[in-house]
Amino acid sequence: MLAEFKHTLRRMRGQIIGWSIGIGLYGLLMVSFYDSISTIEGFEQYIASFPEELMAFFGDMMRITTPKGYIDIYYFNYMTVIIGIFTVSAGASLLVKDEEEGRLDLLMAYPVSRSSLFWGRLLGYITSIVLILLVGWLSWWAPSGNVGMGLTGLEFMRPFIPLLIQLLLFGFLGLLLSMMLPSVRMAGMFTGALLVANYLLLGLSNINEDLKPIMDYTPLKYYQGGNAIDGVNWEWFAWLFGATVFFAILAWWRFQKRDIRVGGEGGWRIPILQTQREKKAAI
Repeated sequence: MLAEFKHTLRRMRGQIIGWSIGIGLYGLLMVSFYDSISTIEGFEQYIASFPEELMAFFGDMMRITTPKGYIDIYYFNYMTVIIGIFTVSAGASLLVKDEEEGRLDLLMAYPVSRSSLFWGRLLGYITSIVLILLVGWLSWWAPSGNVGMGLTGLEFMRPFIPLLIQLLLFGFLGLLLSMMLPSVRMAGMFTGALLVANYLLLGLSNINEDLKPIMDYTPLKYYQGGNAIDGVNWEWFAWLFGATVFFAILAWWRFQKRDIRVGGEGGWRIPILQTQREKKAAI
């Protein structure tokens, strides 16, 4: 498992470096703008001039002149979608991409158990996300003393904990769906669509109260964002962590039971459709 963990990190090093640079530079840019925005006179009146529905989509925009509101609106409000692009794609590709490209069956010919392969890669995947988020945290904390944000390293780190569990939840869902849907591409697109739809629904629920009951059953309802600076809601975290582990175990179980393809995309594996194909092949 350790060898597969190291191999996964080596394979993902380009993605880790690229996303870390992008997220780090964005964080540094946002920190550098804090002084300019927080000291603008009449900024609240300027925000109030925009349509109320537009501002409600992003939450309470009046908080933007405070450190907590600023980091929430300009960073954590949409980091689930931005970094989620990487986590969903990488999660769906973690194992099945090698299967589609004809490498996984060769790898499984060696004396390595499926469990070691699965958990080694999953651990490498989790580590890659953590490393990217650590760079994001450093990009806020390191220069913050020069702009008067007045937050400690721990306070800056707290919002990254709910962000991490949200990313893992959707990433593990992508991994599970890659074991069930015909292709990595389809699993990634479907999971990404769910993530984007949940984000849009969250914003629209701030405008339309009738949507709030639906939000109660979606992960992003329990995403704190920058509000976690004051403290992580560990009850929400526990529920999301449980769902994440559930997806991981289901994906592992599915990987244990599935037949490894020689290469190419698969089918839907629906018994009725398989029976029809067998009948056609017998004719």
